[in-house]
Amino acid sequence: MKILDRYILTTYLKTFFSVFTILMMIFILQSVWVYISELAGKDLEIEIVLKFLLYVSPRIVVLVLPLTILLASIMVFGGFSENYEFAAMKSTGISLQRAMKSLSVFIVFLAVISFFFANSVIPFAEFNFYSLRRNIAKVKPAMAIAEGQFNQLNDINIKVAEKSGENGEYLRDVIIHQKKGTFTGNFTVIKANTGEFISDETSDILQLVLFDGNYYDEIQSKDYTKRTKNRPQVKSTFEKYIINIDVSQFNDIDFESKETITKHTMLNVVDLKTAIDSLNIKRSDVLTTFSETMLKRTNQHTLNLNYKLSELDSITETVDILNLYEERKRIQLIDLALNTTKTAKKDLTAKSKTMLDSLVTVNKHVVAFHDKFALGLSCIILFFVGAPLGALIRKGGIGLPLIIAILIFLTYHFIGLFAKNSSEDSSVDPVVAAWLSSLILLPFSIYLTNRATKDRALIDFDSVLIPLKRLVSSKSDGEIVDVQQLTSEDTSELDQFENDKLIDIVKNFRQYGLSLNYKQTALKILNTRGISELELKMAGNLSNQNYENALRLYIDFKENSKLTLVLNVLTIVLGLGGSFLSNNEFPTLGQILSGIAILSLIFFVVVFQKTTSNQSDFYKLLSIKFLTNSFVFIILGIPLFFLYRPFFIKKMKEDLLKIS
Repeated sequence: MKILDRYILTTYLKTFFSVFTILMMIFILQSVWVYISELAGKDLEIEIVLKFLLYVSPRIVVLVLPLTILLASIMVFGGFSENYEFAAMKSTGISLQRAMKSLSVFIVFLAVISFFFANSVIPFAEFNFYSLRRNIAKVKPAMAIAEGQFNQLNDINIKVAEKSGENGEYLRDVIIHQKKGTFTGNFTVIKANTGEFISDETSDILQLVLFDGNYYDEIQSKDYTKRTKNRPQVKSTFEKYIINIDVSQFNDIDFESKETITKHTMLNVVDLKTAIDSLNIKRSDVLTTFSETMLKRTNQHTLNLNYKLSELDSITETVDILNLYEERKRIQLIDLALNTTKTAKKDLTAKSKTMLDSLVTVNKHVVAFHDKFALGLSCIILFFVGAPLGALIRKGGIGLPLIIAILIFLTYHFIGLFAKNSSEDSSVDPVVAAWLSSLILLPFSIYLTNRATKDRALIDFDSVLIPLKRLVSSKSDGEIVDVQQLTSEDTSELDQFENDKLIDIVKNFRQYGLSLNYKQTALKILNTRGISELELKMAGNLSNQNYENALRLYIDFKENSKLTLVLNVLTIVLGLGGSFLSNNEFPTLGQILSGIAILSLIFFVVVFQKTTSNQSDFYKLLSIKFLTNSFVFIILGIPLFFLYRPFFIKKMKEDLLKIS
């Protein structure tokens, strides 16, 4: 057993690390492609680039690790089944659970390690990655200008159509938006046909020289009222215009510098727990303060000061308060109420946005907290999905397992992604969102493990179809009438028959339209007369095997075709009914009927395939060519199957009687 466990574990580890390495390389290259604009053209040292890749790698592990476990499990166990190694294990009494035992211990260990990795390494890497990206963005701004888009350099926003020269110093079609003073906004626009960057390594000033251009400046008055009434402008042309840019703050960058950042991806479990509590308390305090402020604005606490309670008791009828005032005062009161309501509405709208932002922040921290635990569980669940699935599909290698693994992982990943996005505004509980994808795959993993353990097919439609067929079938579906059918059901008369007659009944009881009881009674009588069942079988007198097989296919065709008709009608009726109800103020009931119609359609396709297979096998057994082998005929026959079914049954019955 130890040798077997060592062999399985060694095979799995080799596949695991090979797949993990390949996937990490693919995802790292994809990350480089995403952040290429931050690395290209900066003349960065190789050490900085390697640090960038090192810090971006841990966040990739969260995606790669579950996918690797799933793919490696399918490949390894699929290879074992394909090479009949599982068959050899089962022949010696080793079950699938026993074969998975050593790997289960390894996966659980890996899940525990993944938690500590997510809790320690990823926050550290995210913190350094964020700091490094911020510092890279400040490096050598002259080299950071990309063609065809605006680039921010200090207080100017520059766009060039084309760069040329050894270091890209020559520019063509230059457009500059320049900030001015303390005013927010770009009120100065400079456009030039050509330009050139001139720099000195000993100087912190980068000189931008523009040629043949226009200068436009919108003068901003200090008086706000004057700025809204008129906007004086200055326009001029130039042959040469020089802009000096201070680059000292850009080129003097310490790549090791780090600032205090509190992003949720950079915190461990303890810090996240503290941050969640702090954010909830802060949010509660803001809500309390805001509600108290809004209540004070209503002056509700001063209303009782304007009249005596005894006077209220004397009022016996409803009085319109506005009628107590003159018209002018009444209008003023209404305007005051409207303005107060509008102000309150604006405050509520603004505060609701603020509270939504704070809710999103809290929910992101909650999801990040539970994600660190959910990663380990997802590794275990995906192993128990991949291992039995590989044993069931019996296919190793990188082809089919890769496709299946990607489909399952994308489903797992997108469920989690959509749930987490929905949890930001609490449409989905953030705790549920973090665990949802794993919880959905959990019953799937249990189902697959159970199917693989019992060595059954991946999907067993027969367990559902057989009860359905019994529900819609009748006794007449299993009967076939023949002119030689005996009229009596009393088997006592068989004692009077000669042996030859009894053997004929045993062999051809189906053709005579007799039940199985006749065959069993005849066999017992022959056995008492010294003729055993083995002797009948050796002599070829036990039954007409071709006829038995053809009859079984004929009966299966009748049952499956009847179920096909029922499912076809259900699909059409429920589909049309669901569509009608959805468009007539019954959307819930319409959606339910439409869902049942879709389920009925799925079963219809499955049963229709079985029906055509029964018919095709029937005629192959009789060595008769029939049109059902034509794919076109099958497709055209789907909508008109209810018309073809009686013809098919009659034709098959006639052909069956020919071999009786």
